[in-house]
Amino acid sequence: MFEGPFDLLLFFIERDELDIYDIPISKITDDFLVYIRHAEQMNIELASEFILVAATLMRVKAKMLIPRKELDETGKEIDPRDELVNRLLEYKKYKEVTETLRQMEEERWLMLKRGNIPTELKKIGEAFSSETDLQSLSLFKLMKTFQKVTDRFEKEQNKPVHQIVQYPYTIAESKEYLLGLIAMTPDKMAFERVFDVCETRVHAIYLFLSILELVQEKFLQIIVGEGFNNFWIVGGHGEE
Repeated sequence: MFEGPFDLLLFFIERDELDIYDIPISKITDDFLVYIRHAEQMNIELASEFILVAATLMRVKAKMLIPRKELDETGKEIDPRDELVNRLLEYKKYKEVTETLRQMEEERWLMLKRGNIPTELKKIGEAFSSETDLQSLSLFKLMKTFQKVTDRFEKEQNKPVHQIVQYPYTIAESKEYLLGLIAMTPDKMAFERVFDVCETRVHAIYLFLSILELVQEKFLQIIVGEGFNNFWIVGGHGEE
């Protein structure tokens, strides 16, 4: 397991005792690609940094195979490995600093803790002992505690209780009642008359829903009369 692609490259360089300023780019590229293929065969997910460095190595390798080398402003040949070497040196410094910090952290953990901790803990325990609580007890604190107890008791007693009530009404019975009522009406019936027998608001809702179903089934018709909110109910002929 390596922390990144440059960690892997440094491993190859140290393993084969290579000169970091004169990297045999062909060999290190082959070793890098072998590692990637091996990781793929083991179904190890590689980070994009590994793929990027592999492409960089192959690009450097291709540039070194070109007969005509690139020249800088002074006419000196540009080594395609320079950028890679600089990044490796920078990563090596970062890794050395990280290792130094890790060692310092381990040394810090090995140091003895302050010797007065048991004494301080003992003083804190004595300050919050039962004897100290009794000495600092007052009528106000006692009343506040009693008030919390009574508030909690009252809250428990007044908890909302949810009940499921089964109403003695059904849509079928309400529809039957409406059909019988309209049959006894010679002409037309006022809309408000339907609700004269309502016992509760729920009963009124059942009757209203029954009216809507009977209108949909064409057993009832609603006629708009004159004035404001003036409706009449007449019988229909049922579904055709």
